[in-house]
Amino acid sequence: MTVDNGKEFAYHEKLAQAVICDVFFARPYHSWERGANENVNGLIRQYFPKGTDFDHISDEKIQNVEDQLNMRPRKRLAYKAPIEFIDYLLSAA
Repeated sequence: MTVDNGKEFAYHEKLAQAVICDVFFARPYHSWERGANENVNGLIRQYFPKGTDFDHISDEKIQNVEDQLNMRPRKRLAYKAPIEFIDYLLSAA
């Protein structure tokens, strides 16, 4: 997993243990080192343009967009939706 250098990843060791993967830090201002994250940001921007004030967006609307994105098939997941892919991984475990 590649993350940025924000304080939200201060406990990255616990995260790595919880999801059983290595955690790498992207260099500042190297967004291409977090390609999957940047791709999802682009998908979110289809619904909420950059600069959107989320104080004026309902939790219901945000949940609706989250659900739509989690049901959207992705090429990198063999054209499965993320929710289908995680179900597949969990059932195989």
